[in-house]
Amino acid sequence: MAAEAVIEGRMNFSGIRNIIFDFGGVLFDIDYHAPVRAFRLLGLGDFEGLYSQAAQRPEFDLLETGKISNEDFMSFLHAFVPHVRRDQVDHAWNCILLDLWPEKVELVRSLRSQGYRTFLLSNTNAIHAAAFERMIDAKMGLESFRSAFEQIYYSHVIGLKKPYPETFLEVCAWNGLAPAETLFIDDSVQHVEGARQAGLQGIHLRQDTELDRLLAPLLS
Repeated sequence: MAAEAVIEGRMNFSGIRNIIFDFGGVLFDIDYHAPVRAFRLLGLGDFEGLYSQAAQRPEFDLLETGKISNEDFMSFLHAFVPHVRRDQVDHAWNCILLDLWPEKVELVRSLRSQGYRTFLLSNTNAIHAAAFERMIDAKMGLESFRSAFEQIYYSHVIGLKKPYPETFLEVCAWNGLAPAETLFIDDSVQHVEGARQAGLQGIHLRQDTELDRLLAPLLS
């Protein structure tokens, strides 16, 4: 199992050739608690018991791996608050999405221009992806965003999700990446642990850590 890329408080990037970025919480601002608040206002007091950053009901896993239709999933959610309109449920589900951080995408682009192979690996779903891609397109252009990465992998498209080690190993295999030369950055600690179990270097990006300062040594 690879150790975290930290030595005496400093990042150790020796041998890193590839970087896989998480999306939400790393490159795109999200509020994990926004749906909790929104569904509470609709009358569902324990939405966090269904879905959170750390754990979730099986229906959410099915959605994130493309194994349930958008309509069936939204009907599942609506059943918890049948007295409200469907568009209110749609809004409550999507309100987790806030805005893109363009400067962080430009950081990824700078890394790629210096020869690092850059990838995106996100646990997401078709409903959220449609919403955040519209937001990205309005902010900086969707094609401009995509060009910062060699490949973009959404869990609902590839049918695999974090934190399972085989997900990281598949992404490495598809692109000829040596796990030991690959850095993975995520704001969810369980995903970072999965990457480490697959042999990748892993960084848990905490809220008090600036991505540009963290990765500055790679651009020096």
